[in-house]
Amino acid sequence: MVQSNAYLQATSQQCSEKSKKQITQAPLPQSKLLTGVPHLANPPTVIVMVGLPARGKTYMSRKLTRYLNWIGMHTKVFNVGEYRREAVKNYSSYDFFKADNESAVKIRQQCALAALMDVKSYLTEEGGQVAVFDATNTTRERRDMILDFGSENGFKIFFIESVCDDPSVIATNITEVKVSCPDYQDCNKTDAMEDFHKRIECYRVHYEPLDPDQYDRSLSFIKVIDVGRRFLVNRIQDHVQSKIVYYLMNIHVQPRVIYLCRHGESMHNLQGRLGGDSGLSPRGRKFSGALSMFVNEQNLTDLKVWTNQMCCSIQTAESLGVPYEQWKALNEIDAGVCEEMTYDEVKEKYPEEFALRDQDKYYYRYPKGESYQDLVQRVEPVIMELERQENVLVICHQAVMRCLLAYFLDKSAEEMPYLKCPLHTVLKLTPIAYGEYGENLCTPFTLPSQDNITRKYQRQDSTVQIGSMV
Repeated sequence: MVQSNAYLQATSQQCSEKSKKQITQAPLPQSKLLTGVPHLANPPTVIVMVGLPARGKTYMSRKLTRYLNWIGMHTKVFNVGEYRREAVKNYSSYDFFKADNESAVKIRQQCALAALMDVKSYLTEEGGQVAVFDATNTTRERRDMILDFGSENGFKIFFIESVCDDPSVIATNITEVKVSCPDYQDCNKTDAMEDFHKRIECYRVHYEPLDPDQYDRSLSFIKVIDVGRRFLVNRIQDHVQSKIVYYLMNIHVQPRVIYLCRHGESMHNLQGRLGGDSGLSPRGRKFSGALSMFVNEQNLTDLKVWTNQMCCSIQTAESLGVPYEQWKALNEIDAGVCEEMTYDEVKEKYPEEFALRDQDKYYYRYPKGESYQDLVQRVEPVIMELERQENVLVICHQAVMRCLLAYFLDKSAEEMPYLKCPLHTVLKLTPIAYGEYGENLCTPFTLPSQDNITRKYQRQDSTVQIGSMV
């Protein structure tokens, strides 16, 4: 491919003005570049978003990044809009996006190039494996420039184009996300919506969709049409691209609630023993009854209940009086030779293993057992199915719940093994903007060990006492 003029200019200047924008995620610690992290034989991948504004590109970018990081592929989003807002502090109007606004076109081009230089640094110097270049990228000239960038640096390029002409979907996206973005912080809602619609038209005039039959037939990409109603997939070349396609074909944007909780207290919990398959304690049975009342109060007609194949979880689900589905993938982490031992017994019998576990809890694998890293791979199908579903209650064990929670709350591998998932507590997860789950939307439903059982239902901005259960 002949290099585009824009990219030739960029390489000659070497992007002298590197963006001041700080990307949300910190660079990977050097220690993690050397130990414990899988190194891919494939070259790094640059995911390039394509589409008109308000088509869900940032939603998909962030959601996909969260998933790839969770499965162990170090991924970061580079949103060109954030670079533009850093370069132009005071947004005035849609005029900035007109093709004949030469000064604005130059600024936008410089921001895109600065973002690409940061992509290069991330993938070549900071241990990144996947970078998401989040911008409209609606012209062939821009996409050809990105392909030249990838070719020069040895990066694989994968395009994700979001195509949507449903007025209701576009209006919802503008209303719920765009009018509250920094560009319109001092603007009333009506004026902001009008300006954003005109911004879309500025892009539409020169929009050149990906062409699977002629111009772009040799490229690797997926077209997501009408928020997942249809897909067009072209030339998938490796397992990373396959993962991306599989994930995008399973997510949806419908409102829903996910509840996560551990089983009721088991007899092994009382004794402080790892693993095993014991039944519920008396307090655990009280919790299962309280959980049934809690579920009934939610008034969710289509709530699905999932549990694992272990005794205490099944007993907890049985008390709900509703159909439930058992997942072997939700079974607790396998402690191997340490199963049914207390931590004191492990420390005494296997002092070296006890010390190794303390050093790196995520990557540590019990002899003949599993690590948290293994557990993530085991529960990945559960995450995929959760993304396909609407309202679901998952009853599982502590380590599994930590893995699920780390995915939804975008927690790192280092944080995952230490996430707090207390017994007799339900966490309610509700999606917010860009497919994320804010931690303040986790709703605890607590059952203390005393006989007087009280629970609290914490909404987004307040805590409401519901009352005594016994």
